[in-house]
Amino acid sequence: MWFLSDEEKQLQDVCRDFARNEIAPHAEKHDTEETFNMDAFKKMGELGVLGITAEPEYGGAGMGCLAATLVMEEFGKACPGLTLSYLAHSILAVNNIQNNASEDQKKKYLPKLVTGEHIGCMGMSEPEYGSDAVGIQTRAVKKGDHYEINGTKMWITNAQYADVAYVYTRTGDKKKDLSTFIIEKGMEGFSVGKPIHKMGMRGSPTGELVFENAKVPVENLIGNEGDSVYHMMKNLEIERITIAGISLGIAQACVDACIKYAGERKQFGKNLAHFQMIQKMVAEMATETEMLRRFLYTVAYEYDQGKIGAVPAAMVKLQVPKMVTKIALDAIQLHGGYGYSREFPVERLMRDNKLNEIGAGTNEVMIMIIAKKLLEDALKN
Repeated sequence: MWFLSDEEKQLQDVCRDFARNEIAPHAEKHDTEETFNMDAFKKMGELGVLGITAEPEYGGAGMGCLAATLVMEEFGKACPGLTLSYLAHSILAVNNIQNNASEDQKKKYLPKLVTGEHIGCMGMSEPEYGSDAVGIQTRAVKKGDHYEINGTKMWITNAQYADVAYVYTRTGDKKKDLSTFIIEKGMEGFSVGKPIHKMGMRGSPTGELVFENAKVPVENLIGNEGDSVYHMMKNLEIERITIAGISLGIAQACVDACIKYAGERKQFGKNLAHFQMIQKMVAEMATETEMLRRFLYTVAYEYDQGKIGAVPAAMVKLQVPKMVTKIALDAIQLHGGYGYSREFPVERLMRDNKLNEIGAGTNEVMIMIIAKKLLEDALKN
């Protein structure tokens, strides 16, 4: 891309090598066993990417959405599950704290999150509230020098391993009376519930955060009571862009796998690469992937320039994962019976990508956001 800086190009190269050597060789194992590649995650801290958007004074890289999306693509090619955990840590926890926390909170929490000594997560979704994020019911009540929190957070990436959780709660009865707290592992009344077993992203741990009269110090409140709707919506924009980066990595991995397979597999005495139908499938998959890349990186670049808002973020979140599911299914089809088996990675890539059509806002919610803005005037009549 013409707008990539030298620093961003170098980041891309470094992350590609890291993914090839530290992530890809273990992806199948962690998917099969539903385990977390802690070793590679900790090495991401040494690589300097766990705080990709955090300021250098806290140990971060001080980069933006485009840089984070580059990392997501390179890691996503190798293991989307681990990359989802990376996103939950770096974008949902670290980026939120960087943008919304007080100076004292940043100094306390960011350095260990950036090095990987601590792992972060975010608690937004609840058993009855997923798409309706501002309808959450986990409640915080102030009692002297602390808040008492009750409720359950569901579908939380990194729940079982998190030392720090960035958690949204309700502090009033109005729809927008939402507040955020930094929760630490071991706080009284806070526990992690059962692990959730999933169709895909099996290399990314998912669980529940449970609050039963949890006692959280007043100083762990982010900003003021009722500040959090704006924080939530703003961070969702960068989350939607960067999660599309994981899908882009999946698409490229599918294309690479198909090219390799077409050159090796023989039918009717010839390599598959000689058959026009195979050529058509590969050409279309590669073209679709490049089209998505240019769309996604342009939006990420413009986000860093302050030129876009919720709608372009929703557009990439809608279209990239949706098209990548098609690309992954085409890759399975090209591989035939082998594509449907676990002998080749394309079935795992398809399973992993499906989550990206659901997490950070479903396709249907993205359509609602886009249509509401585009038809704003028409809807008034």
